[in-house]
Amino acid sequence: MTPNKLLENERIDDLQKNGYQIIQNPKKFCFGMDAVLLSGFAEVRDGENVLDLGTGTGIIPILLEAKTNGKYFVGLEIQEESVSMAKRSVALNGLEEKIEIVAGDIKDASKRFGASSFDVITTNPPYMIGKHGLENENEAKNIARHEVLCDLNDILRESSRLLKEHGRFYMVHRPFRLAEILNKMISFRIEPKRMQLVYPYVNKEPNMVLIEGLKGGRSRMTVEKPLIVYEEPGKYTEEIYTIYGY
Repeated sequence: MTPNKLLENERIDDLQKNGYQIIQNPKKFCFGMDAVLLSGFAEVRDGENVLDLGTGTGIIPILLEAKTNGKYFVGLEIQEESVSMAKRSVALNGLEEKIEIVAGDIKDASKRFGASSFDVITTNPPYMIGKHGLENENEAKNIARHEVLCDLNDILRESSRLLKEHGRFYMVHRPFRLAEILNKMISFRIEPKRMQLVYPYVNKEPNMVLIEGLKGGRSRMTVEKPLIVYEEPGKYTEEIYTIYGY
């Protein structure tokens, strides 16, 4: 299938970076602000190899390739429809030599790629535990939002195995699970090093948290200043415009 060949309900969206585009299906699942914020929070250094766990349609590897000088980016995804869109988006942008999309299960990632094989791991995982929250009848959205096929333990266990010593782990999640997240990161030898809470408005509670961990790191964490999304309804703050690249 040619990269610009779209299937039913698919569309091509402009990513506002390097002229890159992405193929998505709004009937299934489209990337959200959380993925974009994670791509702005994650640090990828020159020559590093990066793995994105649960990559969906490949948004995070594509954005990180545009924003950084990383050497190679791999996106692991279990849903075949998303894998197809991600592979076609990579080809659409001519990035086949920099980005690889792999079909597979997060729970088997370390067997697939081998221990200590990545400098950086990113993930925008399912936030909801089991049936917590409203379950969507759309299976693709359900898998993306709820811990149906993998959970936090799977993600942290495999990330700890896959990361090189002192490799970095980046995740976006929900604040209501923060205590659990930090506790489990430490138990898997991924020491929390940096955290930023994301607020929809300055006077509202945070609805996202960005976390950086260091495999084998010492105990010391920096909490960055809050990231506010909207100045007023329909108007992003300057920080958000900068992250999006507008």
